[in-house]
Amino acid sequence: MERPRETLTDGVVTLRRWRAGDADLALRIVLESMDHLRPWMVWAEGYDARAAAEFVATCERNWTSGQTFDYQIVVSDVVVGCASLMRRGDPRGMETGYWLHPAHTGHGYATTAAKALTDEAFRLSTVDSVEIVHEIENHPSEAVPRRLGFTRIGEAKMATPPPVSKDGIGVVWRLERVTAA
Repeated sequence: MERPRETLTDGVVTLRRWRAGDADLALRIVLESMDHLRPWMVWAEGYDARAAAEFVATCERNWTSGQTFDYQIVVSDVVVGCASLMRRGDPRGMETGYWLHPAHTGHGYATTAAKALTDEAFRLSTVDSVEIVHEIENHPSEAVPRRLGFTRIGEAKMATPPPVSKDGIGVVWRLERVTAA
């Protein structure tokens, strides 16, 4: 099975695979970002050392299974967030997601990470499209697919809506390989 590379970089932002030994790092960055994450990420509530250990263990299992590829977003040797490339329902498609530490928003890091993951997905012969899904009220996340040339293809009920969601509606954006080329 083809997999994305474990480290991706554009010279400013580096995406580095989460490893089992990174639980303390995951805990620190999530706790520092808690107020920023809690409205949008269901899993953030009650995040603790056990959750961080389970997160990195799940990252290892998912990487091995080829279902999800989780990365640290690193800038100048500082972890500033997390990004993922995930296999969802469409066997020829993948989805990317991302979040940033609040001290590192507004610098284009999420856009750069999403672009790197999209480019990496299209490097895989089995991927024809990449999607980004965000809660309808999450306007900063909406800016990322717009900047990258994704097409808004509709709305869908989110399987696990974030706490701030009124209706649990997510906006679905897609970029096709043929369009990206």
